[in-house]
Order: sequence, then structure tokens, then C-alpha cells
Amino acid sequence: MQKKIRAAPAIIYPESDGEPMAETDTHRDLMIDFIQLLKYFYRNARDVYVSGNLFLYYVEGNPRKVISPDVFVVFGVEKKQRRSYRTWEEGRTPDFVLEVASPKTYTNDIGQKKELYASVLAVKEYFIYDPLGQIIPSFRGWRLVDGAYQEIDFVNNRLPSEVLGLELGEKGEVLRLYDPNRSVWLATPPERAEHAEIRAEHAEVRAEQEANARRSAETRVEQEANARRNAEIRAQSAEEKLANAMAEIERLQSLST
Repeated sequence: MQKKIRAAPAIIYPESDGEPMAETDTHRDLMIDFIQLLKYFYRNARDVYVSGNLFLYYVEGNPRKVISPDVFVVFGVEKKQRRSYRTWEEGRTPDFVLEVASPKTYTNDIGQKKELYASVLAVKEYFIYDPLGQIIPSFRGWRLVDGAYQEIDFVNNRLPSEVLGLELGEKGEVLRLYDPNRSVWLATPPERAEHAEIRAEHAEVRAEQEANARRSAETRVEQEANARRNAEIRAQSAEEKLANAMAEIERLQSLST
């Protein structure tokens, strides 16, 4: 009697652990803002993937080998929606990682995660930021050099990211991204919307001003035309009066002779 061949059970890679996205509104908002800032910055690049709070599996066949960076960027992979990120399928590990820390997570962020990012995933740049300032120092960054992390020095109160070509720094006590090539802070979606609204308002004002200028020009043209017509009427009247006067003189001269 032949034995039935059973298929090996499929390995399940969970997409969620049921835990909240972040500890506080401040942590969550920072994560979302940073992801949106980077997505917009690389909006025209087809091979840059920006994500965060997504399960990243790094050992095929072992769903326990997983980590969920708060914000990460991978260069050289397709820009598309993913349910999870599996390094053996993508062929790339993250180039940039930002962890939004708290006293509860900092020990893991500075210890086990930092070691994993350096020795296993070879993340080129790793940043830790505490938005509530409960950790001292609250903002640090490292760059991978010969397989080990070296701390990044502040320049103009910002930490430069060679990977992104941007600088991370605080603007109004909120961590943001600065573009040194254009000397500007990257605008968040609400700021871009506000700027677009302001530009639209300015455009409406300019359009109204131009319409007023056209109406004023048309009024001046009409006034000038009226002035010319009035001048022509006055000239014609003067000619008629002169002709009548000359005719009266001729009549009087004829009577005197």
C-alpha cells in the first residue's frame, strides 16, 4: 500500500502583531510625517521604497526573524505596495532606518536593534530620536563603516544623512528633513496644502488685479474716444460758427455797396 505524500506546511509570515502603531500621538505623527516627507521627496524615483511600521523578515523560513522599523528607505527595489518586506525576495536590505524612541524602547533601540541593523542587515545609516525629550541624548545617528557603526557628528545642529542627501534636524522642536542643496526644509503634506491654498489665493488676487487693470484700460480708452468725439463736435461747431460769421460779413458788405 502506497503512503500518501503530504505537502510541507506553508510558512506563514504574519503581517501584524495586533500592537498599536506607536506609544503616543506624538510618536505616531512623527512616523507618518517622516514617511510622507520621504515618499514625496522620492516621488519621481521608481527604485526607491519608503515605508515604516511594516514587518521586515530577514531569514527565509524563520518568521521569528522579524523587525519593524518605524521608518526605513530601501534603494534599488521597486516602488510598490507591500504587505511585508522579505529581504530574500527583494535582494536588498534597508539603507536608512529611523526609530522613534521612548524610555520604554530605548534600551532595545540602542542595543539589540542597533546590533541587528549593523551586523545582520547592514543598514548604512541608523538614527534614533525621542520626540518627547525623555532620553538624553534624545537624538543620535550612526553610519556603517567597515561593518561597524560610527556616530555621526552634528553640523549646523543637524545630522547629515549621506544616504538620503538630506539632513535631519529640529524645526520648531519637531524632527524634520532639511535639503542642503536648496537650503530649505521639506514641507509636510499639510504645509504643502497650505502653500497651495496660499498660491491659489494669490493667483485669484492677481487675476482680479489684472481684470481691474483691463477694465481701467478699457475705461481710459473709452474716455479718450469720448474726448476725441467731443473735440470733433466742438471743432465742427466752431467751423459752422465761423462759416456763419463769414456769411454774415459778406451779406453786410453787399448791403453797404
